Amino acid sequence: MLDYDKEAESYDATRGGEPRAAAAAGAVLGLIPQNAGRLLDVACGTGMVTRLLAAARPGLRVTGADLSLGMARRAAARLPGAVVLADSRRLPFGDGTFDAVTTVWLLHLVDGPEDVRAVMSECARVLRPGGVYVTTVDKAAAHDVGSDIDAVLAPRPRRPARDDAAAVAEHAAAYGLVPVGQSRFPGVDQGRSPRRTAADLRRGWFTTLPPGTPLSERIAAELNALPDQDRPRPDPVFTLRAFRKD
Repeated sequence: MLDYDKEAESYDATRGGEPRAAAAAGAVLGLIPQNAGRLLDVACGTGMVTRLLAAARPGLRVTGADLSLGMARRAAARLPGAVVLADSRRLPFGDGTFDAVTTVWLLHLVDGPEDVRAVMSECARVLRPGGVYVTTVDKAAAHDVGSDIDAVLAPRPRRPARDDAAAVAEHAAAYGLVPVGQSRFPGVDQGRSPRRTAADLRRGWFTTLPPGTPLSERIAAELNALPDQDRPRPDPVFTLRAFRKD
């Protein structure tokens, strides 16, 4: 996994910035009831999406939480007094505190199914009855847009998707969360170019392709041989699922 304390400084610039954050925030808000009073954004990162959630609904009290100190510091600069340093598997809030809880781009990062369950269990715990939990699912699959880059990357080893939509729905049911909707939004400026993909590979972006291995070097060479080295391929389209707590 990337070191998000180190990534914090460049995270926004390399992840689509405000346009991608606006697309994510708009899709999330479309799944949050208008009468929601308090929202917890778990793994809020630099707080760019979190701030847009708060700005879009002045009556919604938004709190951000992140495990990375570097990320939390940036988020706190955007939402002073509304960000806490916290492990998503052990949230520092009482039962039923929030009307809505979100985990955007989190579940795919955790170590295994037991951690997915721990995160979702905590999100359900701090959610009031009738509240809504919103999460991204199938993030890795969204990046496979059928491009020439995807064809080159196809031989890489795959690990089971932690945020597989069916598994997330199964975990949700175990914690009294029932499906109530879904949405999709574009990962603006996240379309891969060959040059950027090769650079990401060599800095350890792809967790199943350690830099310097024969397979990694072969894939990097094939990426470097593709045409239009700096032309981004199509943007991914991310999926959100919403669940209500019975």
